Amino acid sequence: MTSKAPNVQSYVKEVPAERRPAIEKLRSLCRQNLTGYEECMAYGMPTYKCDGVPEVAFASQKQYIALYVMKKDVVDEFRGALAAASIGKGCIRFSRPDQMDFAVLERLLRRTAESGSAPC
Repeated sequence: MTSKAPNVQSYVKEVPAERRPAIEKLRSLCRQNLTGYEECMAYGMPTYKCDGVPEVAFASQKQYIALYVMKKDVVDEFRGALAAASIGKGCIRFSRPDQMDFAVLERLLRRTAESGSAPC
């Protein structure tokens, strides 16, 4: 679901009420752990860019909450810790907000910021 929200704050306000706390927590973790990244809207979703390059994004889709991490090595590093999620190359999908382990996601975001690998 692509949003036409002009900024992240507006995006969060349009998320369904049952998902809003999870999206707010995910945004908070991104802002805390992606130091030096620019928060913006790109491709209709909240995105975090480092030196102008998107590295992390998230979205409330119709069937799930998606976290996009553009560093495949970091996603691979956390696959085992995210057993409740459906994980692709760089997309981590949670069908229900209660499946989101925010402690693991915080470590994943911190590792993303530390990683010197190029985004895919």
